Amino acid sequence: MRTTLTAKWLWDGSNLLENPEITIEDGRIASIVGRGPGDARGKLDFPQATLAPAFVDVHIHGAAGHDVMEATPEALQAVGGFLATRGTGSYLATTVTAPLDTTLRALEGLARQIANPELLESGKASAKPVGIHLEGPFLSPKKCGVQPVEHMLAPDIGVFDRLFEAAEGRVRLMTLAPEMPGAVELTRHATGRGVRVSLGHSNATAAETRAAIEAGATSATHTFNAMRALDHREPGILGVVLTTGSVYAELICDGIHTAPELVRLWFSAKGPERGILVTDAMSATGMPDGEYTLGGFQVHVADGRAMARGVLAGSVLTLDRALKNFVEFTGAPIEQALRLLTTNPAAMTGLGNGAGQMVVGGPADLVAVNDEGRLVASIHGGRPAGEA
Repeated sequence: MRTTLTAKWLWDGSNLLENPEITIEDGRIASIVGRGPGDARGKLDFPQATLAPAFVDVHIHGAAGHDVMEATPEALQAVGGFLATRGTGSYLATTVTAPLDTTLRALEGLARQIANPELLESGKASAKPVGIHLEGPFLSPKKCGVQPVEHMLAPDIGVFDRLFEAAEGRVRLMTLAPEMPGAVELTRHATGRGVRVSLGHSNATAAETRAAIEAGATSATHTFNAMRALDHREPGILGVVLTTGSVYAELICDGIHTAPELVRLWFSAKGPERGILVTDAMSATGMPDGEYTLGGFQVHVADGRAMARGVLAGSVLTLDRALKNFVEFTGAPIEQALRLLTTNPAAMTGLGNGAGQMVVGGPADLVAVNDEGRLVASIHGGRPAGEA
């Protein structure tokens, strides 16, 4: 099947092309060329939009009524199918702190789905799980957020190796608190096994944070949230993350987790090269208000807020909404904003296979967005999401 797409602009992950024409054959990009403004338009034409790679979410727990820790084909089909309609093409299935045996079983199931993508095929467009993000159990009880303290563990290389092996090496990212005993050693070990380490759920001092970065940590988990507050004499983890140019930093841009003023501060510090927009979305995303689960505990969702025990418990954000909010809060040009949910998360996690970029021969997974960051269309395999 052959399809052509045209638009006002194309941002391929590196460059802007005016009046692009993309030819898609059998779900892959066959060619990308420029055309004259008066030339014939494609079968799918977006005359006031920018075409860009599909979004990459490196921190998401679930959607469409399902949690990724269910780790079944049915759960991941539901999550992936919903995400595809909101512009996301790939994601890291993100765990939460739970009993160790529960986490091990979830990792085994997730590894099976990632290794055998045919298990997730449903005939409709679907975002693909391309790895696993371990958010826990190596977190600080002092900055646990909603994660259950009773199941947190001190950083331990042996436990990490059990988790890594259960996941068949599919762990791409791990959040840990750098101040915990053994954290620096575990950072070196995990990095040596190809896992990116993200610092978060932490009450770390500046010195403790710098030690973990020197050991190989590359990112920060949901910056500002579940982090030691900034102090002018002890800048702590937040001060180091915002001022260390090599470190990436996640942000939940829903207007609930982080105020617009802090979004602007974050972008001023990290810029278009090191900022990463994430959702931290849970099973209630895309669903009506009500009672849902995150990992194994109950969460009440109302008016866009997911709460458990009086604390924010993830979000119901989607990346297309995060993009629109970010452009509104900062006024950033769309080509800079798009980096934060395409090339940056792909680069931080070392994802290949066309994730976060648009290349000839790569998968035809892309989005069309307007100048305000609003999603106009989500296209997977060359077809608008939702088509069978």
